[in-house]
Amino acid sequence: MRVLVAEDDAALRSVLERGLKEQGYVVDAVADGAAALRYLRSYDYDVAVLDWRMPERTGTEVVAEARRQGDRTPILMLTARDAPSDRVTGLNVGADDYLVKPFDFSELVARIQALQRRPPLALDPVLEVADLRFDPATRELTVAGAPVTLTAIETSLVELMLRRSPNVLTRRMIATQVWDDEADAVGSNTIDVHVGRVRSKLASSRARIETVRGTGYRMVES
Repeated sequence: MRVLVAEDDAALRSVLERGLKEQGYVVDAVADGAAALRYLRSYDYDVAVLDWRMPERTGTEVVAEARRQGDRTPILMLTARDAPSDRVTGLNVGADDYLVKPFDFSELVARIQALQRRPPLALDPVLEVADLRFDPATRELTVAGAPVTLTAIETSLVELMLRRSPNVLTRRMIATQVWDDEADAVGSNTIDVHVGRVRSKLASSRARIETVRGTGYRMVES
């Protein structure tokens, strides 16, 4: 799934980007609030991680503007401000959670996973289609209770299809949400190859990936 990280500290931004990618996320990392707003307008994110103090636009200004525009992306604020009044300010402008620096990376990941399961996106704790079950917290997939081993890309692909089922996902939507370089995925057979691999691993399932000719794919129950 796709995560936006907006942090003006280059070293911390690099650590967050690298760490989240290792956790299987597609990450867009920017250095200022104006860029964060542009990315929020351009892409659908599962979670946005915003630093409070950034050039161009502060984190609270980004949150407030995004909410005014109707963007309901779950937002985690990062800040060195730990006074109760500061936390209240961040939450009141529309942030969903708040993490004080310095923090442990494992806690950041746990909070991102919690936000994925929390309204306003109204994400189900466990995603299901037929006998296919995916837990976003553990990123484990099972078919009729039996675990299925997937690569990081395959996991993101299955999660996206389950979240949007039974809606059709265009190739560009898949590329944007699953791959760092969407142009490479759209302009080659990369998506088709990965879909084929996932299909073979889900051969025993009553859920199947259906090709919608000229459009893309969708996950449906057989």
